[in-house]
Amino acid sequence: MPSDPGTLPSTVTAAFQLTAQVDPDAVAIRTPGDAVTITWREYADRVRRVAEGLHALGVRRGDTVGIMLTNRPEFAVVDAGAMHLGAIAFSIYNTSSSEQIEYLFGNAENRVVVTEQAFLDVVRQAEPPSVEHTVVVDGEAEGAVSLAALEAMTSEGFDFDAAWQAVEPEDVLTLIYTSGTTGPPKGVQLTHRNLIAISDAACQVVDVAFGDRITSFLPAAHIADRASAQYFQAIRGVQVTHVADPRSIAAALPDCRPTIWFAVPRVWEKIKAGIEAKVAAEENATKKRLAVWALAQGAAKARADLAGQELGLPGRVQHALADRLVLSKVRETLGLDQLKWAWSGAAAIAPETLEFFVGLGVDVCELWGMSEISGAGTINPPGRAKVGTVGPPLPGVEVRLGEDGELLVRGPSVMTGYRKEPAKTAEAIDEDGWLHTGDIATIDDDGYVTIVDRKKEIIINQAGKNMSPSNIENTLKVSTPLASAITVVGDDRPYVVALVALDPDAAAAYGEKAGIAPDPAVLAKDPGVIAAVQAGIDAGNAKLSRVEQVKKFEILPSYWLPGGDELTPTLKLKRRPIADKYAATIDGLYA
Repeated sequence: MPSDPGTLPSTVTAAFQLTAQVDPDAVAIRTPGDAVTITWREYADRVRRVAEGLHALGVRRGDTVGIMLTNRPEFAVVDAGAMHLGAIAFSIYNTSSSEQIEYLFGNAENRVVVTEQAFLDVVRQAEPPSVEHTVVVDGEAEGAVSLAALEAMTSEGFDFDAAWQAVEPEDVLTLIYTSGTTGPPKGVQLTHRNLIAISDAACQVVDVAFGDRITSFLPAAHIADRASAQYFQAIRGVQVTHVADPRSIAAALPDCRPTIWFAVPRVWEKIKAGIEAKVAAEENATKKRLAVWALAQGAAKARADLAGQELGLPGRVQHALADRLVLSKVRETLGLDQLKWAWSGAAAIAPETLEFFVGLGVDVCELWGMSEISGAGTINPPGRAKVGTVGPPLPGVEVRLGEDGELLVRGPSVMTGYRKEPAKTAEAIDEDGWLHTGDIATIDDDGYVTIVDRKKEIIINQAGKNMSPSNIENTLKVSTPLASAITVVGDDRPYVVALVALDPDAAAAYGEKAGIAPDPAVLAKDPGVIAAVQAGIDAGNAKLSRVEQVKKFEILPSYWLPGGDELTPTLKLKRRPIADKYAATIDGLYA
């Protein structure tokens, strides 16, 4: 069996080799409906072949390998193959524009990129100078190497066992590119020691065993999917069902029947809304009353459990009946009936959503983490959750508050630094090893952490994607000359919207030409102004990834002046005052 917590191997490669020997004929990787199944024996064999193929292309220990793939079995095979060379496999978001790809590959300096037919054009448009070989996993393509051909390559003198055994705990395992508050993404360097440490810590809080089942449907460029699927698989022997289209996750769950599961708040909210909509649409009055009653019994049980109390005998009897008649059947229909525990992270989840699932019999634990700490720093332990908090720190993780209330974290899961960014690394990690997270928090007497606010300016949408607002705004302003300021909003929202303040000079010039008074209230409704701003937004969007693109905007009926409600004297945006002042307008854009 894989090593017990506290006695794990020192590298993820060594852990993989041990795990692959537990039950070689067990299925390690699959897709819904068993369209593809790969046993541990087959997985290990393909990893060996991919490693040799990459070696034949010139990849060596410490080199980088870029991956732009959907959630598919080939991702795991390529990622693990590179890892066994001591190489640094990293993933980029599938929504990345060619300009973003060019920057990321320029920072990573990868000579090899592995992709699929759907992304081949945008990868080639990027023209990153370092890339020498493109590998396509789903067939043949001119000027590219197929994955089948890669796996058939031989490399003279290559010794697979010597290669993976040479990997050291301090070797960088992967790069996670995360948006900062300003400027381009930073490459978080995570080592084998980091990921072994976080796996060890997590397994002291939650049970993860060989044969447990999970899905991979979130972007592999996000640390959440990478740690919960790819590395948990290698270290603990988790079976992973790869779901290429995240929109089909609801249909995939009954097929996979996960025993452990991670999802961002937006997914939990959609599942909750789906259940409630089905109940509301039930035409049979008796069935509808039964469902409403059962959910109410579940809610009562959840409130008692989360408060550390027990229901009285009548309540326990009613809940048992509700579970037998309705709640257990809902869990089975959802595919969550074999779930031991689940967790939610990447963004804050509403307390009522957590209570709903606890009432349904699904133990969802909210956690807090970031790429810089290998994914997780705190987690609500199953059965001991405090709603509204993100739980106590994981074993081995130290937390404290700075003078301004900023949450500081120290421990073996903290990154080694940002790739080629020593100054930014020094800003993030102080001389005593404390990572300054940028989150304002409180810590109660039991050690449970509550995130109060973000010190740094960053957007985390409902799907958990981190975005730099200033990076989006700066891109849009370049192509929207009529605007003096553009403020984007999208924190904990399904998409990004923008508030546009017109530039007085540009507006006056437009008004004179169009025969319109330079009154911002009039110009904001003028079809020509709206079309010009729309054209600018569209041009800016073309340079942004899909999740960063502005879906709606509102031209404001007043100019923003330095030192006013919205701008500092040095023209910096006052984000919180803007959010408060224009709350109704923002809400209207999401209506």
